Amino acid sequence: MPTYEYACPKCGYEFEQFQSMRDEPLKKCPKCNKTGVKRLIGGGAGLIFKGTGFYNTDYKKKTPPAGEKAAPAKTEAKPAAAAK
Repeated sequence: MPTYEYACPKCGYEFEQFQSMRDEPLKKCPKCNKTGVKRLIGGGAGLIFKGTGFYNTDYKKKTPPAGEKAAPAKTEAKPAAAAK
């Protein structure tokens, strides 16, 4: 279910509402309780995974654009073994 953005032209309040695509657009502002709320047109946020069960290793690694060098990997130096 998508999240829609709304704005109230009367009080200027902007908010987001999680709704089904089948639901009618909201008509009343939750802040001032007046009618006339408008649904804003947004570009969307893409697919967002929230919650447990999603790991960083589940995603494809991003490669830098052509002409850019990849950042060197950070390594931690290990302490040398103590001589006896």
